[in-house]
Amino acid sequence: METVYLCILAFLAGLVDSVVGGGGLIQLPALLVFLPPTAANSLAQVFGTNKMSSICGTTTAVIQYSRRVKIKWSAVLPASAAAFVFSFLGAHVVASIRPEMLKPLVLVLLVIVGVYTYSRKDLGKLHAPLLTAQRERIFGVLVGIGIGFYDGFFGPGTGSFLIFIFIGLFGFDFLAASASAKVINLATNLSAVGYFAATHQILYHYAVPMGLCNVLGSLTGTRLAILKGNAFVRGFFLVVVGVLILRFGWEVVFR
Repeated sequence: METVYLCILAFLAGLVDSVVGGGGLIQLPALLVFLPPTAANSLAQVFGTNKMSSICGTTTAVIQYSRRVKIKWSAVLPASAAAFVFSFLGAHVVASIRPEMLKPLVLVLLVIVGVYTYSRKDLGKLHAPLLTAQRERIFGVLVGIGIGFYDGFFGPGTGSFLIFIFIGLFGFDFLAASASAKVINLATNLSAVGYFAATHQILYHYAVPMGLCNVLGSLTGTRLAILKGNAFVRGFFLVVVGVLILRFGWEVVFR
């Protein structure tokens, strides 16, 4: 029965993640709650199973967006390559430094992102790239290094930060920013899945059915985003950022 619950929540996670990221807010707690205690007690297996399921939906989102949204591959591909490498490095640093130390800083950054996005009603409404092709590649690599390392080291809020960066720094609209963010997410997920698979930390009998449901959720989410446009994605983005703020606020204050 636990597989059924996990699949339902994997569908919802895929839907949310395909639009603005944040699927881990749904899928990770679901795994911790519904996996058998012996499996749930192994955080490596929980994260490995989550990443394996998530990459199915992320891949689907990238394919769907690339067919209908113009993605600046000249900026996104270098960023993805850098993110792939530094996500792997970030995963290794976890062993020597406590990621929990980042929580207050992440909370502050999320509040800034949320307030700024809410106050700027026109932010991300129009697609008006601000950088030359060369600068896009340079900044893309720098973004990939920073976000890739963060995602491998800590992770929560990665999709939201990426979308905000693509809008604020690159001048993309919400839809193009969301599509670009998913490409980089795919790179970091590939890196993580490779690591967890090599260390035998994926529970495939849960990850495979969850991955299929994550794909269905991702198909639903990308179609909603493409059909509804920037206003829908902006609203969804603010909701997810708000949930992230509440989550980190609770953990920083009460833990």
